[in-house]
Amino acid sequence: WAVLVTGALMGAGDMIAQQLVERRGLHGHHGPRTLKMMAVGFCFVGPVVGSWYRILDRLIPGNTKVVAVKKMVLDQGGFAPCFLGCFLAITGATNGLSVHDNWSKIQQDYADALMTNYCIWPPVQIANFYFVPLQHRLAVVQCVAIVWNCYLSWKANRM
Repeated sequence: WAVLVTGALMGAGDMIAQQLVERRGLHGHHGPRTLKMMAVGFCFVGPVVGSWYRILDRLIPGNTKVVAVKKMVLDQGGFAPCFLGCFLAITGATNGLSVHDNWSKIQQDYADALMTNYCIWPPVQIANFYFVPLQHRLAVVQCVAIVWNCYLSWKANRM
């Protein structure tokens, strides 16, 4: 269920990016791009992030404030940088970029995307790890991530 929600919200983030950020209008909307973002959500983001939360809960059990901070530090210090790089590589590949062009795009976008990540996610993740049961964390993150998905879609599809 969470994987389906993730894919749908990735698609919604792309639609928002195309309509509100890029102002493409309905006639200029690129449907295949939205479908690609949904597929990335279904096949990569949902399964990987959902699995990560289960692993993180086993590595650092509990739900105290200190545990939530520890989980956030591990999530944002270890997982987020790797995940973001993989996400950018996958979206570049699904956009048909050559290996060389994809690497150039990752080098261009990665640092900015990671800094933006650090502006948004640490407080969200502390609250998520402290207040939200494991089985609902991916859904909560994806609800907050509608804005993040919009940003990532815009960033990943800006050529």
